[in-house]
Amino acid sequence: MTMRILAVIGVGVSCLLLAADEPEEKVRMSSTERMDFPPGGTLRLRNSTGALTVEGWEQPYVEITTIKSTKVAYDARERGSAMHELDRVRVTAGRRGDELVVTTDYPRHRIVFLPPLPYSLAEKVSFDLEYRIKAPRTARLVAEHDAGEVNVDGLSGDIDVTLRQGEVLLHLSEEGQYDIHAESDIGNVKSDFPGQEKPRRGLFGHRVVNGNSIAAHKLNLKVGFGDIVILKTRTPTPPEPLGPAAKQEGL
Repeated sequence: MTMRILAVIGVGVSCLLLAADEPEEKVRMSSTERMDFPPGGTLRLRNSTGALTVEGWEQPYVEITTIKSTKVAYDARERGSAMHELDRVRVTAGRRGDELVVTTDYPRHRIVFLPPLPYSLAEKVSFDLEYRIKAPRTARLVAEHDAGEVNVDGLSGDIDVTLRQGEVLLHLSEEGQYDIHAESDIGNVKSDFPGQEKPRRGLFGHRVVNGNSIAAHKLNLKVGFGDIVILKTRTPTPPEPLGPAAKQEGL
């Protein structure tokens, strides 16, 4: 009996040593889903955080990929607990009339000795979250983002983004006409499209407004702490057809 107990203990110690020999790694979980999108509808993100990328494409549906990962690396013995924590970060999507609503729920950890400041690091998250979303180019985007990055590429509909802390980066067609209202309480606003700089709100704020009432689309961008960048994406010029002389030379 004593020898059997010692053997069991030996196996347990060996497993622990093997687990300790494995390199520490970040825990990562990803998922992808596709959903129908109503023509002329709105893609709305609520309580998103981390890195959000929305890319316009020619398909009539929306593809949503989310990647959750831990901020630190764990050894094999701790990964199960880390996966359980990542499971508490939930991203759900559902249709509500002509809107597709993507909602994020996660535990919040407030640093108790700091007062509730609007643009501080008083609230921490213990994970990294990335959204990679492809939507019809004509979709309207409404994003209520907490902290991180909001990147939009190739959408031609209205864009309404509110960001507490981080950066908003838009790549829009150079041929587009936009009614622009972009404002950062603490940060800068840069736009390739024409616009008028308005008086700063506070010591560090910056506003750019292009009140184009006849513009087809509206940009309403608001950042608490961080920058807004609006860039033109150039449309390639199609090559001119070859003339008769050029065709003869090609022969």
